[in-house]
Amino acid sequence: MSEQVLITGISGFIAKHTALNLLQKGYSVRGTLRTPARAEQIRQTLQANGADISGLSFVEADLNSDSGWIAAANGCAYVLHVASPFPIEQPRDREALVPQARQGALRVLEAARAAEVKRIVFTSSMSAMMYRANQPQEIIVTEHDWTDPEWNRLTAYVVSKTRTEKAAWEWAKENRWERRLTVVIPSFVLGPTLDGRTNTSLNVIKLMMEGAYPALPPVEYTIVDVRDLAELHVRAMTVPPAGGRRLIGTADSLSMTQMGRVLCRAFPDYCRKIPTRTLPGFLVRFLAKFNPTLKTVVPDIGLVALADNAYVTEMTGVEFRPAEDAVRAAGQSLIDHSVV
Repeated sequence: MSEQVLITGISGFIAKHTALNLLQKGYSVRGTLRTPARAEQIRQTLQANGADISGLSFVEADLNSDSGWIAAANGCAYVLHVASPFPIEQPRDREALVPQARQGALRVLEAARAAEVKRIVFTSSMSAMMYRANQPQEIIVTEHDWTDPEWNRLTAYVVSKTRTEKAAWEWAKENRWERRLTVVIPSFVLGPTLDGRTNTSLNVIKLMMEGAYPALPPVEYTIVDVRDLAELHVRAMTVPPAGGRRLIGTADSLSMTQMGRVLCRAFPDYCRKIPTRTLPGFLVRFLAKFNPTLKTVVPDIGLVALADNAYVTEMTGVEFRPAEDAVRAAGQSLIDHSVV
């Protein structure tokens, strides 16, 4: 009988790709859902993309409740805690997202410990590494870097990701589970949607292709293709040296203007709508006072962050596609699924 893997929030962009990867490798997958009504749609999506879904099952569990988590992890060899929403509009209270995210993560960790799983793979974010006061505009992000959650310029999302990952490592130390915890740290996640459903990062590409932006903010992001990120989650489960490590999942970087140009070259029929001009930074900062969506990008204005993650490929064997490929794949899938 194949080993069973629990994936939290299986309906999410990263989680669906990870489930597909696992099923194609012969694992059994149990996915958590807040509402069971989503199960059939996920079955259809994974089957349509080439998965044998005979090993796929679902369990109802909500990160806001203790109910269901012990049963969800019972019998699983591994737990992948992938569920973590990224709100495009940030709440005013910078600590507002922390209690839910931290308590949800701790519920999953405790359930995994009760099930005596071999390893927990926890999905964090490069935003938990990149931001602190008085840093230079060009930085190299390493496995050992942490965002300073007290820095008053951070958005609620960044504070939440930082405090939640720190809480996970503290839990692992207290319970002597450091070697059974691996944290995967994605950058800006693009690549293809499996079923036409979008998330915050894919919506950026969607809005660009629909002409929603007259120009783009002066920000640059390191990018990872969701297919490579899924593979990294799967390798992180079983590669012995990955225990107790933070694995940065990313390729190279592109500015938003460069993303627009990549899309324009790849999809000339949409080029008339796709923005390729850049807004001045001072204007974005001003407009962000009135626009919660723009507030999300303010910490990134002028920041160029590259990742020192050669150790991840060396350790796991995962090779990351170039950022341009991930952008094109995202755009093509939105066209293929008639999203744009």
